[in-house]
Amino acid sequence: MKMHNLRQRLRDHELLLGTMITLSTPAVAEILADVGFDWFFVDAEHGPLEASELNAILQTVGDLVPCVVRVPVADEVWIKKVLDLGAHGIIAPQVNSTEHAAQVVAWTRYAPEGQRGVGLARAHGYGGQFTEYVESANSQIACVIQAEHIDAVQCIEETVKLDGVDAILLGPYDLAASMGKMGQVTDADVLAAIDHVTEVCQSAKMPLGYFGVNAEAVQPYMDQGYTLVVAGVDALSLRSGAAHFLDQLRTNH
Repeated sequence: MKMHNLRQRLRDHELLLGTMITLSTPAVAEILADVGFDWFFVDAEHGPLEASELNAILQTVGDLVPCVVRVPVADEVWIKKVLDLGAHGIIAPQVNSTEHAAQVVAWTRYAPEGQRGVGLARAHGYGGQFTEYVESANSQIACVIQAEHIDAVQCIEETVKLDGVDAILLGPYDLAASMGKMGQVTDADVLAAIDHVTEVCQSAKMPLGYFGVNAEAVQPYMDQGYTLVVAGVDALSLRSGAAHFLDQLRTNH
């Protein structure tokens, strides 16, 4: 597999524009890979993607576009599994304490820097590139922690100090829900919590990420210096593109 050194690109605060992959058909990701995105957010937390489907997506587009997989749960088994499949990083959901964040980092790094399990899988060229992969993985695999709960916001000062956290990705919808404000991502209290995370991360020079359903939703955060940007979802792009095309046909008839 091709390594993309996404971790270094994050540390260089390079603007990385991505979109979310949720559909299990690898051809969808293959089509989007030709558009020119800098990275893919492959979502195994919500939706149908299982390990075999993740494997097929990574086999199809992993050499073309760095793929960061949001694991279904931030535990050792899933982190180890998706990294062994050849993901270029993981996004850990619902990490609501600094202790959990530290454990997530450890599961993404081989010893002596961490506790990642050692095996032979696709990431290692099925054994053929084992040495090369193990020697480079710690420096190139990205560990992204989601701040999507008010508990995560309240411990963000300590989380950003952890060595090995490469970016903080805000989850506005779950954050709002955890504050009793389901769907109210522009509520004043929710925005205040997001502003707090922004200020702490920028003070610590921690790269920040944000998801929005379209370009307009992420633009204010790009203007604030967020560099790990994910806009749109494959299914929504397919639907909106087809709807626009159909509207044109009807208008021109």
